[in-house]
Amino acid sequence: MTASAQTIVPVQSSTDASPICEVRDVSVIFAGRPAIENVSLAINANEVVAILGPSGCGKSTLLRVMVGLIPPSSGKVLTHGQPLRGIHPGTSIVFQNFALYPWLTVRENIQVAMNGLNLDEATAAQRVTRCIDIVGLDGFEEAYPKELSGGMKQRVGIARALARGPEVLCMDEPFSALDVFTAESLRSEVYRLWTGADTSAPADANAGIHTAGLKSILMITHIIEEAVFLADRIVVMGTRPGHIRQIISNSIPHPRDYQSPQFQSLVQRLHDIIVSEHLPEGPAAGEAVSRADAMLACEPVPHVHLGEVAGLIEILHDNGGQMDVFRLDSITDYDFGHTLAVVKAGEMLDLLDTPKNRVLLTPIGEKYLQADMNGRKLLINQQLQTLGVFRYIVQMLKEAKNHRLPEEIVREELVMRLPTEDVDSLAETVINWGRFGELIGYSPDTAEVYLDHPSPPASEMGNG
Repeated sequence: MTASAQTIVPVQSSTDASPICEVRDVSVIFAGRPAIENVSLAINANEVVAILGPSGCGKSTLLRVMVGLIPPSSGKVLTHGQPLRGIHPGTSIVFQNFALYPWLTVRENIQVAMNGLNLDEATAAQRVTRCIDIVGLDGFEEAYPKELSGGMKQRVGIARALARGPEVLCMDEPFSALDVFTAESLRSEVYRLWTGADTSAPADANAGIHTAGLKSILMITHIIEEAVFLADRIVVMGTRPGHIRQIISNSIPHPRDYQSPQFQSLVQRLHDIIVSEHLPEGPAAGEAVSRADAMLACEPVPHVHLGEVAGLIEILHDNGGQMDVFRLDSITDYDFGHTLAVVKAGEMLDLLDTPKNRVLLTPIGEKYLQADMNGRKLLINQQLQTLGVFRYIVQMLKEAKNHRLPEEIVREELVMRLPTEDVDSLAETVINWGRFGELIGYSPDTAEVYLDHPSPPASEMGNG
């Protein structure tokens, strides 16, 4: 890192000892359901704080409240001891999905962060250059996002956040969209930038990017090792509703080694804390048994359109009702992986069967082909109700006020039940399938999912 990287001026700075960001007894309620409840947390100067917990526990909601993006339903949000009004001026956020403008270059994407700072052109250009230097993107100033790897895109995101000169750098699962090796490399880079040290040498507490105006880092993660590697304090959150279970100080000296006994011991301690709350012990009090059963049966649905399934059924019908999967793939315009995904979707809906390498049209698939559009919608409605993920969401909506929930709540539930899945693709597919089958609906105006024309269970519908 060059000396020029040490002169970024923060948007807001204070010499008082009060927390930079603080929430006191904060609760957030979405559509009658508490996302977080009675949470108190302070972010002080010269520390890295990791908020750790399973997907759906309200980690991102808490971060957004602390920076002023979401108003609390109750409680106080403070900055330097004063009530926060609007967006916290001393924070910047690094998002997990890069959030870059594809039509802007690296330099231009970073410049966007300085809108409203009233900097003269020369000062702004110098700041962009320093931030590019900090994250190691020299030589890529005029590149567009499509020309960058995932790790490089996230470096742009970090540079953009730093360009605003924040007191607190907020990172919302910043490495989750990267492959394992890139994520580890960038994680180590953030560690070196913060401590101002190589991981093989003792850290100098007075070096690093925090001398450039940055005072603290607030990071959201669900990876225990990541929290132990980077954080000075680890906030462990629980679910239903989101709450703070414990705050643990991390006294492991720098440089931190993943294989050291101290590191492994703290990882195990955090693992035990989290697992103790989430081991299945039967349905929660008041939770419908049908919802608990559906939860256990949750299985992801492939990210395909039902129109693609219908097209595949047409191909099978035109070829005698059965085909070798490789010959079927040669007829489609899909790559082989997507063909298998479409076949899997048809199989889950019981429209297709797949003995060995063959794909067969089932009697339900034949019935689907012979039906008019309303008949197809009814049949899909029936089949969706046999899938655990749809049974679970339907039960959630039945329990919700006015049978409606914010899309964010549904997405958090999907992440909790299916944590290894891409929640964006999964939510999009579930909503699209549910809308076609008139089982669930979606309002883009209110970003809500709702129960659409409640139908009796498939077992009560008959075959007509």
